[in-house]
Amino acid sequence: MASETVRRKVVRKPRQEAGPTDIADPILRQEAKRAFVWLGMASLLALAIFLSESLLVIFGGMVFAALIDGGARLLGRVLKIGRGWRVAIVLLLTVAFLVWVVVFAGSQIADQAAQLPAIIEAQTLRTLAWLKAHGYAVNTTSLQGLVEKAVGGIAEVTQAVGGLIGAVTTMFLIIVLGIYLAVEPRLYQRGFAWMLPTDQRDYFEGTARLMGRSLRRLLAGRLLGMGIEGFATWLMLGFYGVPMAALLGLLTGLLAFLPNIGAPVSGALMILVGFSGGTDMGIYCIIVYVVIHLVDGNIIVPLVARKTVDLAPALVLGAQLIMGVLFGILGLALADPMVAMIKIWLEREAARHELPASG
Repeated sequence: MASETVRRKVVRKPRQEAGPTDIADPILRQEAKRAFVWLGMASLLALAIFLSESLLVIFGGMVFAALIDGGARLLGRVLKIGRGWRVAIVLLLTVAFLVWVVVFAGSQIADQAAQLPAIIEAQTLRTLAWLKAHGYAVNTTSLQGLVEKAVGGIAEVTQAVGGLIGAVTTMFLIIVLGIYLAVEPRLYQRGFAWMLPTDQRDYFEGTARLMGRSLRRLLAGRLLGMGIEGFATWLMLGFYGVPMAALLGLLTGLLAFLPNIGAPVSGALMILVGFSGGTDMGIYCIIVYVVIHLVDGNIIVPLVARKTVDLAPALVLGAQLIMGVLFGILGLALADPMVAMIKIWLEREAARHELPASG
């Protein structure tokens, strides 16, 4: 009896009082958990908005890494050397091309870039005068102010082409991040997967591989289109003797990276410069613009879309407008790859949660 009494005294625990932060009601406790989840999601959303520019720079580094990785994989088909050497060759070729543009073509392009704003302004004012002479109500004074502002923007673009790329720090960070990611992509992929639950890692690995392959093909197609449009524009305009053919070809190639938006801008510049040399030259520039973009739209773009993510043009244009307003030229350039990656993720999620067919 004595031993049972001692055992009871040992087993019996003192009653604990509820603390001020304890929730006794189970329903209220469940609602509190839900509230904390929503507050956590709202906090993460606010943090993402606050860090949006930094996240965009990181995504830009991933896009640049995909470009390097695509070049290294392409070299791997002909050169059986280590990945590090192939990445180094791609970077050296890129630097060599930029040096060639600056040293050999830089002076010519810089001279043409200095003349372009004056030609655009003169041609735009001539067009406005023609419209006014044919009975269109045009306020020449106010439109001239708009033209001068637009010319100022064109001058900034041409200065960027001449070497002042702008946002040097951002570009430097994107390049450095891209090099780090391209040299050892598996290191960062495994590190990110390690933070996920064990049952989610295989799914993440598959999604990452699919995104990487699609991004490489998308960018390869974009570079192919840029090269063809820029080189063809330069050759065709130079053949007819259009002023600033080299600059217009370079601008056409660079703006081809921005689908839906780049083509009208480059075409407008080309046509305005063409009409500065006469009506025949202006009509020839219109023909060049139509032919080049017909080839690009009916051959290059469908060929690339079949091997990558086929994106609706209106969806890409809407994303470009939003990203351009929020983040400027960097957001405009990265809107297309970002929409492609989001579409792949949504398709993977839909296929993952799709119910098996009955019967």
